[in-house]
Amino acid sequence: MSGSKPASASAANAASAASASSGASGAGGASGASPANASSGASGARATDGVKADAVAGRLVSLDAYRGFIMLAMASSGLGFAQVAKKPEVLERFSGGWLDGVWRWLWQTLAYQFDHVAWTGCAFWDLIQPSFMFMVGVSMPFSNARRAKDGQSITWRFVHVLFRSAVLVGLGVFLSSNGAPLTNFTFVNVLTQIGLGYPFLYLLSEKSGRRENTERWIWGQCAAACVVLVGYGVWFASYTPSPETRAEIEQSLTAAGKTLDAATRFEGWAAHWDKHGNAAAAVDRWLLNCFPRAGDTPEKRLFRFNEGGYQTLNFIPSLATMIFGLMAGTMLRSDRSDSAKFKWLLGAAGLCFLVTLPIDTTLWPAWLGKLGANWSLCPAVKRIWTPTWAVFSSGWTFAMLASFYVVIDRWGYRRWSWPLVVVGVNSISMYCLSQLARPFAKATLKTHLATVDVWFPWEPGFVGLLFGEQCPFVPIFERLAVLFVLWCVCVWLWRQRIFVRI
Repeated sequence: MSGSKPASASAANAASAASASSGASGAGGASGASPANASSGASGARATDGVKADAVAGRLVSLDAYRGFIMLAMASSGLGFAQVAKKPEVLERFSGGWLDGVWRWLWQTLAYQFDHVAWTGCAFWDLIQPSFMFMVGVSMPFSNARRAKDGQSITWRFVHVLFRSAVLVGLGVFLSSNGAPLTNFTFVNVLTQIGLGYPFLYLLSEKSGRRENTERWIWGQCAAACVVLVGYGVWFASYTPSPETRAEIEQSLTAAGKTLDAATRFEGWAAHWDKHGNAAAAVDRWLLNCFPRAGDTPEKRLFRFNEGGYQTLNFIPSLATMIFGLMAGTMLRSDRSDSAKFKWLLGAAGLCFLVTLPIDTTLWPAWLGKLGANWSLCPAVKRIWTPTWAVFSSGWTFAMLASFYVVIDRWGYRRWSWPLVVVGVNSISMYCLSQLARPFAKATLKTHLATVDVWFPWEPGFVGLLFGEQCPFVPIFERLAVLFVLWCVCVWLWRQRIFVRI
C-alpha cells in the first residue's frame, strides 16, 4: 500500500464491510487515472459534454461520488437509528396525536433500513457491501485502459493483480484481528471477499478496457456471471447435512448460548439455504480449522459456526456481483451516447428485479405482500450471497449508479458531489479509519469539547449533547460527530493530494 501525491487510484482501492462482522463495510477503488483529475470535475460548475471529458482523463466522477456515498453510509454505523427507535420516549413523543402513526412508521422504517435483515430479504444497509463489490467491477475497464496506455504488459498487469489480491486479503484479516489474542483468520469481510475474487474478475476484464466490440464483451461477461450463479446454486441444492451434522450444529449453538431464529430456517426446497446448515458452512467447518485459533482448550479452538452466518465461499457468487459491475463499466467506456448508457443501466436494473421477484416473495414490496403469496425457490440471503441475492442486489446497484451518472456525468451537476468525491477517491483510507480510528475520534472529541464547555458553559453542553444520556437522540449525534471527524481527515488528504492506493 502506498500514499502518493498525486497518485492514480485503481479498481481495487477497495474497503469495507460490513466488515465481516457487520457484513456492511465496504471497499472500492477509484476509477482510473489520478484522483487529482477529479478535482476539476467534482468542484466545477455544470459541464456541458457529460462524461466524455472525464472518460478521456480516465475517470467517472459519478463513480467516485457513488463510492463516497456508500463509504460514508458504512462509516456512519447506521447513525444509531436502530438504537433510537427502541426508546419509548422517542416512539411515544406524539402519542395520541395525529402525527403518532407517521412518527412511529418513520422510526420503524429508519431502524429497518439501517440494520441488517435477520436472514432473508433486503434493507438499505444490506446493499453497502454489494455496492462496493459492484464498483470494483465498474472501475476495472478504466484501470485496464489506463495501464495499457502506460505500456504495461499483460503479464505485468496480472502479476500486479495477484499482488493486489494478496494485499486485500491480508489487510482484511489484519483489520478483523484488531484486539484479538491471535490472528483472526476470517475471510468474510468485503476486503477479503474482493481479494479472493479479484484475479478471476481480471481475467474476464482484460479486453473490456477497449471500446470496440462492446456488445460481445458484455454478453460474454453476462454468460460468465450466469455460469457462476447457476453452478453455485446447484451445488448448494445438492447438499443436505446429515442428522449427525445437524445435531453437532445444535450442540455447538447451545454451548455458545445461541439459538437459531425461525426466520433463518426454511422448509422444503429452500432448506438448502438454512443458516449454518448449508454447503458453504460445511466447507468453513473444515477450512477455518486449518488455521490457528484462540481458545483455552482444544475444543474452544475449533471453529463451529460464524455467528452471523457469513461464509468464506461467498466470494464465488459475489464474483458475479463484480462481473455485473464489469458489464456496467464496459458499457460506460463505450462510444455510446450518454443517454443510451443511462437507459442501459436502468434496463439492467429492471431486468435484475424482473428475474428475482418471482423467485422469492420476501423481496416483494409491502403492497404486493398483501396478496398473500409465500414461496421461495432460492431465498435472497445476503449473508450467504445466494444467487437470488446477487442478482437482486445488483438491480439496486445498477439503479444507484444510473442515478449518480445521469445527475453528475450526463447533466453535469457536479459541485454538490464534492463532499462525496473526497471520500470516494480515498476509500481505502476511510475504511481503515472507520475500523481503527473511531474510538480515538470519539475520545478526542470528548476531551476537547469538555474544554469548550468549561470556557463557554451551557446545559447540557457539547459533551452532554453528543455523548450524554439526557437526550434520547444522542446515538445519532454521536455518530454524526465521529463521522464528521473522519470526513475531515479525507478532506485533508484531498487538499494535500495524498491518495492511498494498493
